[in-house]
Amino acid sequence: MIKKNKGIFQPTHLILCLFIISALCSCTVNKKIKYFQDLPDSAKYGAINTVPFKGPVIQKDDIISLDIQTIDPGNTAVLNQGTSVQSVGSSSASAIGTQQISGFLVDKDGNIEVPLLGKIMVAGLTTSEARELIRTKAAVYYKNPSVQVRFANFKITLIGEVAKPATYTVPNEKVSILDAIGLAGDLTIFGRRENVLLIRDIDGQKKYARIDLNSSETFSSPYFYLKQNDVIYVEPNKAKITSTDATKTRNITIAASLFSALLVVLIRVL
Repeated sequence: MIKKNKGIFQPTHLILCLFIISALCSCTVNKKIKYFQDLPDSAKYGAINTVPFKGPVIQKDDIISLDIQTIDPGNTAVLNQGTSVQSVGSSSASAIGTQQISGFLVDKDGNIEVPLLGKIMVAGLTTSEARELIRTKAAVYYKNPSVQVRFANFKITLIGEVAKPATYTVPNEKVSILDAIGLAGDLTIFGRRENVLLIRDIDGQKKYARIDLNSSETFSSPYFYLKQNDVIYVEPNKAKITSTDATKTRNITIAASLFSALLVVLIRVL
């Protein structure tokens, strides 16, 4: 009686090989989508050095909200009445469009014009510095005025491989790249976390930087905290590009079919 040759191509061996390949692919995917991979998994607690926060400076075309208060609120009501300005933004992905924002528009020369106080140069100042400047000018007419200055159109835009790409208007000027990603519902599984592109408008020029969200060095990056009008672009990874390429998809399908047919033949023969 002739026994069949039980070599390396036994069905059980083929199944084991497929299992190993599948496991390796799963590990690769997990490695690509995990944030801050250099932080030890075994440590329950730890500390990460973050870059000091520096408030964004006011630029031309920003919209500034003023709130000037005195003992008699009626005396300063006229000072707080800004004009209605159109701004593109949204607080959610379903509300994208042009919004009417009440505030003081910073003109091309960097000034805002406040009733009674006149033109005030605010470009290049943080909101804290602008507050002190406006308080000094208001003190000429009012006793012990209280002044609050905020951005009325602090916008950030997220595009590419995020769950909810949109332009978001945020009420807080201290917003990090992680906050922005949270607003957009996180990156998709196809987003390149190690090569996130941030585009920033500085003095009329577009500057850009690459951020690696797989590394905890993100926290010490000068781009960790965002500025108004920042744009974050998340590139698609190779898996997404391949899945959207009709030719490659067809070739992969054919190859998978041939491999399946070959596997069936080998199992029957062996």
